[in-house]
Amino acid sequence: MRVATILLNVHYPPDYPDEAPRLDLAAPPNAPKYKWLDVQDDKGQLLQLLEPTIEENLGMAMVFTLVSTLKDAAETLIADRRKAVEAEREEKLKKAEEEENAKFHGTPVNRDTFLAWRENFIAEMQEKERRKQEEAHAEDKKKKAAKEDVRLTGRQLWERGLVGKVEDEEDETDGIEGIDKLKIEAA
Repeated sequence: MRVATILLNVHYPPDYPDEAPRLDLAAPPNAPKYKWLDVQDDKGQLLQLLEPTIEENLGMAMVFTLVSTLKDAAETLIADRRKAVEAEREEKLKKAEEEENAKFHGTPVNRDTFLAWRENFIAEMQEKERRKQEEAHAEDKKKKAAKEDVRLTGRQLWERGLVGKVEDEEDETDGIEGIDKLKIEAA
């Protein structure tokens, strides 16, 4: 765990403690950057937070008090930033949860919305019934068309293999019986 480190440079004037010391803040050399506190960016704000403490302690030694106040101010600044990031994350989670829950909330049912839904439902069921009757009517037409005596052309008879089943009356009247059993072989 990284710890934020701040160097407080104190320059004592000749009339110290009756005169305020000159203060400067810096980060330690080669120190890793801390996520929640940047000494260069926050320097002005932290020094400004020390002003009331300096005013209160004029006339007595104040370095220990300044260090304590600086430490508290930096900790408060870090805590506020963490809280802000956490609040933002919580807000995003809350919005995501609200969006997720919104899927489960439909249109509130009251008399008007129910009647509108009922009209649409009845119309939809009537349309479905009409389509069903049209399909049944179309099937009946197909069945009737299939039952009607359809005259096939010679080619259609031949393709369906029905030509051999048709009996000619002329073949029987020739007087030659059993001709269909005759085999002819070429020599």
